[in-house]
Amino acid sequence: MIKWISAAATDVGSKRRINEDALLERPEVGLWAVADGMGGHAAGDVASHAVIHPLSVLERPETLTDFVDEVEDSLMSVNQQLRDYAAQELSGRTVGSTVVVLLLSEKTGICLWAGDSRLYRLRNGQLSRLSRDHSAVQEMVDAGSISQEEADSHPKSNVITRAVGGSERLLVDAAVFAPEADDTYLLCSDGLYNEVAEDVIRRKMALLPSDAVRHLVDEALHNGGRDNVSIVVVRIEEA
Repeated sequence: MIKWISAAATDVGSKRRINEDALLERPEVGLWAVADGMGGHAAGDVASHAVIHPLSVLERPETLTDFVDEVEDSLMSVNQQLRDYAAQELSGRTVGSTVVVLLLSEKTGICLWAGDSRLYRLRNGQLSRLSRDHSAVQEMVDAGSISQEEADSHPKSNVITRAVGGSERLLVDAAVFAPEADDTYLLCSDGLYNEVAEDVIRRKMALLPSDAVRHLVDEALHNGGRDNVSIVVVRIEEA
């Protein structure tokens, strides 16, 4: 038997006036999410909150498969709502949001995502990324044209290729895994990993979730805080 504890934090950062991120922490139903809006003033924050709100009121069905279906249906609905909003209120300007969702049950974990918000796992001291960025530079890395190190400083590092609201048909990727006691999971917007090295993320994830989110936000701000930063940390424990 396993159980989980979690903590979450978001900060506008040092350079932005508006926090276009939104997050969700629902340990009682095994659901956590981070969304990073795009589209500028009166658009990005609308998009991220439009993604998160319907997830905040979902009731957990009997099976995890049904839960996945409900989350995906919610994201598809918001995708159309954001496209309608952009057409009617913003003269067709693109408004959208990344999203990364973690769903947990006793034996199964599922990550759902679109865009470049990430899910990391710390297991036995090893940090791994369970999501894969939908971004221009990730496509270059996959094609072998640039290295991961070059991707981190590439001028197109902020160009994403998929988002809720970004296209008529939303494709959500999924990763399925088996959670284990002592695992720690971290959901975040790019405002974290663009400012904080993964080795530092790994070390801070070993702290209690409430301490981890506080330390990681502080690290992002200390290193420049050029973007909004949102973090959710989930620790798995023996029940």
